[in-house]
Amino acid sequence: MSDRSLRGMRLGSQSMETEAGVEPAPRQRIEYRTEDGERVFVTFAQEAEVPTTWTAKSGKEARIVNGDSQQEEATDKPARTHWDMLMERRSMEELEETLQKRLEIYRERHSL
Repeated sequence: MSDRSLRGMRLGSQSMETEAGVEPAPRQRIEYRTEDGERVFVTFAQEAEVPTTWTAKSGKEARIVNGDSQQEEATDKPARTHWDMLMERRSMEELEETLQKRLEIYRERHSL
């Protein structure tokens, strides 16, 4: 049994695999610039969605350089809220009817 034990190894903290033959994913380096001219370089994976703005270390908002940011922002859809999705499935009349049924149930419970 002692010939099968892993003596001297810290299990879980070190990998026995080597990085030979492993190629990193293709990357792209994107430049952002703040209003006062500070340059920020960020590296993304090639297939990643690149945001139009980035927060610099100074805390200022930087915009992408040579990007089509105005066109991209115009094509973004507004986020759908829970209420929007509910209104796609139910009409106001159905919601009002459901509300009245639930209120009756609660009133019956409290009257007992």
